[in-house]
Amino acid sequence: MNNKSKMLICGATGFIGKNLVEFYSKTNKYEIVAIYNNKLPFKKNIDNVKWVKANLLYQEEVKNVVNGTDILLQFAATTSGSNDIVNRPYIHVTDNAIMNSLILRECYEQSVKHLIFPSCTVMYQPADFAQKESDWNEKEEIFPTYFGVGNTKVYIEKMCDFFSRLNRTKHTVIRHSNIYGPYDKYDLEKSHVFGATITKVMQSTDGKIDVWGTGEGARDLLHVNDLISFIDSAIQNQTTSYELFNVGLGKAIKIIDLVRKIIEHSGKKLTINQDLSKPTIPTSLFLDCSKAKEMLSWEPSIEIDEGIKNTLEWYKNHYG
Repeated sequence: MNNKSKMLICGATGFIGKNLVEFYSKTNKYEIVAIYNNKLPFKKNIDNVKWVKANLLYQEEVKNVVNGTDILLQFAATTSGSNDIVNRPYIHVTDNAIMNSLILRECYEQSVKHLIFPSCTVMYQPADFAQKESDWNEKEEIFPTYFGVGNTKVYIEKMCDFFSRLNRTKHTVIRHSNIYGPYDKYDLEKSHVFGATITKVMQSTDGKIDVWGTGEGARDLLHVNDLISFIDSAIQNQTTSYELFNVGLGKAIKIIDLVRKIIEHSGKKLTINQDLSKPTIPTSLFLDCSKAKEMLSWEPSIEIDEGIKNTLEWYKNHYG
């Protein structure tokens, strides 16, 4: 008889979802159901993993896949890179609000034990200090570039808090920093800054690399393995019905310095060309993650240089 808890991983063919599937399939602790929609399963025959196709924008499909779930990792989303954030910001709003509203309600209706939802950090104002969860002020307008996606995330955070007060489902909300690592998007149209830079460096054939804007914006970059270790810590250690956590490396690196590091660790000799005709998002943001350490005994373990080396090795093995 199978007594394992059932874990539902939504967005299992996305960047973080793939890493979650790989990690939890190896632990052999859960019966895993992995949800995909537009992208086909990246590995079909994995022990303890059942692949299910579903469109999470439809109520009946959400109801069917949530049935019998104990732990739900909600990593399905409409996502893309800085180009869309600047030129098509509306694509991050509608689908994600609908999808998460349906999932949250169904988790309540079916008494799912624990839901984990990844928010973001774009609601924070730029700052030169590590920001705590409590440093965000609702009265301060979110940075214009992120107004739509940021307010959508805040809405879903509040819905997690609301449903947790109905005392059926434990909720964990993650305000994570920029995640990078294996299975990231290495597509210049859809990549975030880390994946885009890896792609530009590794595919450069003319001895140079173009960087959008000045490169002075700074980011808190967290390796995906550290994010997964946080998720596992939350599953094992969170005792309260609702918590919101900052999850990041806790320090910022300028994009121009990140580019230099990736070039250095790649072993290539490239010249950096700053394209000032392209948009610059000149924000500096990094996180105080002391709450996660105090409540869940979690802290990151992969520094940026180790993470770059790890990711470059994975990229070479998968893309040549």
